[in-house]
Formats: sequence, C-alpha cells, structure tokens
Amino acid sequence: MTLEWVHPGLVLILGAWALPFLKGSTKRIAMVLLPASALLLCLRLEAGTYGAVHFMGQELVFGRVDRLSLVFSYVFALLTLVGMIYALHVDDDAQHMVALTYGGAALGATFAGDFLSLFVFSELMAVAAVLLVWLRRTPAAVSAGFRYLLLHMFGGLCLLGGAVLYWSQTGSLAFGDMSAYAGSAAFNLILMAFLLNAAVPPLGAWLPDAYPEATATGAVFLTAFTTKSAVYALIRGFAGTEMLIWWGAAMAVYGVVYAVLENDARRLLAYHIISQVGYMVCGVGIGTELALNGATAHAFSHILYKALLFMGAGAVLQMTGLRKLSDMGGLYKTMPLTLALYMVGAFAISAAPLFSGFVSKSMVVSSAAETDRAGIFLVLTLASSGTFLHTGLKLPYYMFFGKDRGLRAQEPPVNMLVAMGLAAAACILIGVFPALLYSQLPYLVDYAPYTTRHVFDTLGLLGFTALGFFMLLSHLDPESSVSLDTDWFYRRGLSAALPVVNRGLARLEGFVGQIYDVVMQRYVLRVAARLRHLDARVIDAAAVGIGGLTQTVSWGLRAMVTGNAQYYGLIMAAGVLAALALAVFLQ
Repeated sequence: MTLEWVHPGLVLILGAWALPFLKGSTKRIAMVLLPASALLLCLRLEAGTYGAVHFMGQELVFGRVDRLSLVFSYVFALLTLVGMIYALHVDDDAQHMVALTYGGAALGATFAGDFLSLFVFSELMAVAAVLLVWLRRTPAAVSAGFRYLLLHMFGGLCLLGGAVLYWSQTGSLAFGDMSAYAGSAAFNLILMAFLLNAAVPPLGAWLPDAYPEATATGAVFLTAFTTKSAVYALIRGFAGTEMLIWWGAAMAVYGVVYAVLENDARRLLAYHIISQVGYMVCGVGIGTELALNGATAHAFSHILYKALLFMGAGAVLQMTGLRKLSDMGGLYKTMPLTLALYMVGAFAISAAPLFSGFVSKSMVVSSAAETDRAGIFLVLTLASSGTFLHTGLKLPYYMFFGKDRGLRAQEPPVNMLVAMGLAAAACILIGVFPALLYSQLPYLVDYAPYTTRHVFDTLGLLGFTALGFFMLLSHLDPESSVSLDTDWFYRRGLSAALPVVNRGLARLEGFVGQIYDVVMQRYVLRVAARLRHLDARVIDAAAVGIGGLTQTVSWGLRAMVTGNAQYYGLIMAAGVLAALALAVFLQ
C-alpha cells in the first residue's frame, strides 16, 4: 500500500477501533468523518490495480479499481455515512464499531481482485452482520443471529471450496469472468455462495429471518452490504448466465407474494429486498450492456431507497417500540416528517416518475423487452405493481393512518431525520437527473427513461394498483401472525422431526448398551478379576517382602548409631583399610 493507494475500507475498519477511546462530541465527529473520508477516497480513485501483494506464489489484489467497482464503492461509502448519521444518538460503541467494520469489509470485497481476499472480506461481513443482529440483545435476535451465521458459514465454505477447485484447474486465484468454466464444480460452488448472499430462494430465508431482529440502526446497514456485494460479484463473474434470468424473475414475484402475508413492518420490507434484488439478478442473467447497467444502477438506487424505508420503520420502532402493523395507526398526526420522508422511499421503490427507482428498474425491464423475453417483461412489471401495493400503500396506510390507536409518539431525534433527509434527497436527485448516475455506470448508457409512453404506462399501473388497494381495503387488514418460508425446514421442520430422531437415538442407545453389557461382563470384568488375583498374590507379596527387608536394614543401622565419635572414627578407618585391601587383591 502506497501513498497513492489508501484503501477506503481500511480507513473504516481501523478507525472503528478508535471510537471507544473517544468521548462526547469528539466521538460523534469521528463517526461522521470516518465514512466521509472513505467516500472522498473513493471519489479520488482512478482506474488501475493497487495494493497487489504476493502470497504463497499467488498475487493478491486488494485494489482492483474500474468503473464497476467504483460505482459500488461510491454507494457503499455514502450509505455508511448516512447510516452513521442516523445512529449518532445511540450510546453503544459496539454497534458503531461493528457498523463501520461492516462497511469497510463491503468496500474490501468490492475492490478485491482475487478469491482469497474476496473470501476474507466476505467472512468479515458475515461476522459483522450477525453482530448487528445480536447487539439488539433479545432472545429472538440471538436465535436469528445463530441461524444467519450457520447459513453464511455454509456459503463461505462453498466460496472457499470453489476457489480451491478453481485454483487447482487454473493455477490462479484471480476473480473475473467465470463463463469459461460454466458447469464445472468450481463454477457451481462459487455461484451458490453468491446466490446465498444475494438471498435467492430457497437460499434466502435468512434475510427476512434476521434483518427484522437487528437493532433499529443496525438494520439500515444490513439492507445495503451483503446482498448488493453479492450482486456486484454476480455482475463481475456470472454475467449472461441463463438460469439467473428465471431465478431473478421468480425472486421478484416471490418477495411480493410473501410481503402480502406479513404483519411485521420490517419483515415486510425485508421481503421486498428479495424482490428488488430479483431485478438485479435477472439483469445479470440477461447479460446485455443495458441489462448490466440496469442491474448496477438499480443496486445503487436500491441501497438508498431501501435504507430510507428501513430508517422510517426504525424511527417508528424507536419512538413507539412497535413493529406490527396491526398495533399501529394514527401516527401521521405526531410524526408527519417521518411519514413524508418514508413516502419518498416508497415512491422510489415503486418506480414512480421523478424518483430513483423509475430510472434504474426500468433499464432491467426494458432489457427483457429488447431481448424478446415477453414472459420475463410481464413478470417484472407485475412485481413492480405488487411492490407499490405493499410498500407504497399497505405499510404506510396501516402504520401512519388506519385506525387511530391513541399512539402519540413524537418525531425521532434530529440526526435520524437528517439522515432520512439525505437519503430522500438522493432518491429525488437521481430521479430528476438520471445522468448523474448513468455517467458512472460500467458501460456507455444509451437509454432514455422519460419517454411519454413509459411515463404514462407507469402512472397507469400505479394508479390502477392504488384503486385496487382501496377497493379491497377491508380484505387487506394485517393479521397478527408470522409466515415461514424455506426456513420452515430448520425451524418447525426439524422440531417436527425430533420425535422420530429421538426414537432412533433411543434404539441406538439400547443396542450400544447391550454391546456394552456383553463386553463388560464377558471380557472386561473377567480380565479385571485375574488382574486382582495377580495383584494380591504377587505384587502385594513383593511389596511386603521389600518392606520387611528395608525394616531389618534400618534396625541394623540404628544399632550402629551410638553417638560416640571414636566409634565412628574406628568404623571409618576399618572401611578405608578394607577398600585398600580390596584394591591390592584385585591387582
């Protein structure tokens, strides 16, 4: 690492360890300056290869800087800055240290040019993420954190195993386009690791399981780094993989369908992360320049508007202690600013004109149309309608309007509103001036989002969705329940299997017990009896004989001890004479 290359992620990771030694306003200034410095470092970077080191015959690259890694680094650093502002009121050094480490690890994975450094930073992200869940310090958070950790340990092993197989085939650990190795074990293992991190069903139940259990501020960071780092890796290594098209389209619908069933506000938003990441995965699978630009742009937009949505839900959680929509209502009277800022994120995720989602999501949808994939185009369009139905209508209606339950919560602390304001401003700025984002994308952009047809089609879709919502409002009341998806297998599924397992273990224990009884009675106890006989007859007799001999000698020596010095001298002289006589005799 030289003066020309200072790793932005390292600034966050090392800086995090200084926070516990700072107090008061100095600490809060540092919490803002660290991510701001990382963002400035990212903005100053120029394309090239930095931080290359040789290790065990391999070149490890910690600074692969190109247009793709730069655009992801910008939004990762920006989100870390916004998230730390949102968390300024929290008096918990552990949360701040872990959040900064999480952001630094995400930047490390983004700039990694080889599988080994990518693996290290990915595992650091996993550890930081699970700590953000555990730091809520509730039994539910601890349980969800352990499930998160176990699944991501499996993903890490897949990545490591695939990297080892790739190295055995190529002799290199460089991470790049993997299409030449499609179908190989290395390709499949590495792809599985990234699909797990991207929360692709059936590997994605960890996300709605863990994210709602995190701290109010920690969940903001969780929405950004793990899944979007996986999207970055998929763009880098697996562009054009056909199966990702259908998997991504299925994700877009899957998240929307499960959001219908949700009563927990943050769990509903978590399912929409899966849905929105589905657009990105689908774009990676289509693999054209427009599709890859769309996946990249939508990842950028999604990080900002999803953080804004979680900040809005987190503000309500902070001020009321409530998560379930069935317990809320009437908050618009006392939290109007929170409502207004939340709705910016809701319009952005719904791809409404003048908001960021409109200029990014439409690139992926348009790429499906340009490649004559009418079915994919239809699925993605319908999923967008479902997103507005739940995130833009259902959640804000039941949280802020609906039945007034007498809640009189006030607006959250100023720093939380400021952070939400920054994220909302970014959503609007990108939506109004899309060229700001398009100019940073990996490929030259030849796409115009604001066509008359596109605007009117979108407004019509959103309008009919809103009409349907209010017509069916009485049937959409949230129910106080928890829906399980593929995590059923390791929650209720394993619990249901326990009686069968216990019966099998009981039978095994009985069989082992019978073997133990036979071996003990026929062999071990018989040998023990013979050894006891040997001990009594031989060893004990020898010990008694040696004891008697020792006692006889001691009595003889005692008789010689008289206390007379002349007697002792005579004995010594006799001994010397005997020794001389023996020496002469031996000659």
